[in-house]
Amino acid sequence: MIKTFHEAPKCIFNAVQSMTDGDYALVNLFAEDEEYFNLFKGAVRSGREVILDNGVFELGTAWDADEFAGWVDKLRPTYYIVPDVLERGEATIESFFKFINSHVGLPGKTIGVVQGENLHEFIKCYKAIEPYCDKVGISFDCSWYREGIKSSNKWEQLAGGRLKTLIQMDEAGIINHGKPHHLLGVSLPQEMQHYKLYDWKWIDSVDTSNPVVHGLKRIVYSSDGLHDKETQKLYTLINAQVDSAQLGAIMHNIRQFRRFCNGQVV
Repeated sequence: MIKTFHEAPKCIFNAVQSMTDGDYALVNLFAEDEEYFNLFKGAVRSGREVILDNGVFELGTAWDADEFAGWVDKLRPTYYIVPDVLERGEATIESFFKFINSHVGLPGKTIGVVQGENLHEFIKCYKAIEPYCDKVGISFDCSWYREGIKSSNKWEQLAGGRLKTLIQMDEAGIINHGKPHHLLGVSLPQEMQHYKLYDWKWIDSVDTSNPVVHGLKRIVYSSDGLHDKETQKLYTLINAQVDSAQLGAIMHNIRQFRRFCNGQVV
């Protein structure tokens, strides 16, 4: 089973939590929003699996390393994502080892994110960090994923490109099947049904705000998913008020996403 994590506005945090396997925290909101931090502190206390993100997707660069380590210490999450650099393999390797060597003994397990400006650099980054992290993170939106994918739809190209990359790495014997992997975001939700078909046990979890953001915009998944993607980031909607129609759309999308992942409806 692929575990699902969905970020959500604070007012429906508990409702979304009841339909997911864990909670995904955005560190860039902690300092400005004590209520938001306390929701995740409560999740940790209750025994939920919690992943703390480093903010790179939301902000373009990861949160200050020392401040991030401070929040890891305060939250004590199940996992935290070691600061990485978007699409830069060498810089990510340097950032990864600098962080884990400077912040020994932090509570929680590490997720090391693989980055690179092409497949060669991506594989080099994977081989460098995989032995030293507890879980490997694979982003959804490396720009080079789109190369060679026969579609005019950017989102289908990204989805197909990540799948193609993982197939190539697995067939080359690069993937460590004994280590859990986490999918960071999705372009289109139906991408997940391919991982179910491959039955890759090493893909342990996925986080995405996709079902929630689309539900907030009253866009419901069809049985085939989506053909376009809303690009608004969830952290900008954290204080949104949610009406019953929006909540219904969100719940529908979460159930459909779960079906794409696992063939299960909750």
